[in-house]
Amino acid sequence: MPGVSSADLDGADARAASDRRAVRVSGEMPLPAGRRLAMILCGFIPLVHAAAAAAPIALVAAGMARPRLVLLGPLVLYLAPPLVVRACTAVWPLPSGAFPVGSPVFLRWWFTAQWQVIFSRFPSFEESLRLVPGLYSLWLRIWGAHVGGLVYWSPGVAITDRSLVRIGQRVVFGLGVRLNAHVMSAGADGLPHLYLGPVVIGDDTLVGGYSLVLAGCEVAPGQVTPPLRTLHPFTRLAGGRRAPVPGSPLVSRPEEAE
Repeated sequence: MPGVSSADLDGADARAASDRRAVRVSGEMPLPAGRRLAMILCGFIPLVHAAAAAAPIALVAAGMARPRLVLLGPLVLYLAPPLVVRACTAVWPLPSGAFPVGSPVFLRWWFTAQWQVIFSRFPSFEESLRLVPGLYSLWLRIWGAHVGGLVYWSPGVAITDRSLVRIGQRVVFGLGVRLNAHVMSAGADGLPHLYLGPVVIGDDTLVGGYSLVLAGCEVAPGQVTPPLRTLHPFTRLAGGRRAPVPGSPLVSRPEEAE
């Protein structure tokens, strides 16, 4: 490279390595101000969502609106988030892989994640949909999930990335199962990365109670997983055995972290 000596390159590599070590020690990511601001602003989405859902009810209670306007509250609560996320992922799909914190893919995921926060803070909102057979599965499809027929959702099942689940036919989820299509872990450079990938559950599968199924996991059709099992990111369970999903990124397991 003209005008750049090997000593300059060595110095740049040393500074980059020093910066990475400093980030690992301090735990702080050097994000550009614009992206940091975008993350902060997205953090207000759950509050705005809750206020918009509560506003019609408050107006009716105060006698400032007709009683029928109260129906707008549940519509905003349950339909606004999946429609926004569905539109966002239709234009900018969330790919599988490892992405640095603050990258464009991370920011798109962060935006979609904030629309789901209220259902994590108040699980009863989501749990109530499961009282009507088929209604919860239909709601997930509005988010962009693929859900087959005759799926049974036991109480306490939690999904954190609703647009990234792929559920087959006749699947049974035990008590407290958690489907988590994202995980945060150190990348090859030692810096925090978002690992993202759809959770795929095959036909005629029973997922044991209180299992944790993480990003990029695939459970083959007909499997019966033991309870209290953690399926590590980007692994495939078939024939009772686990193996890495071909071509997927490597994610450090908690017990392997320093």
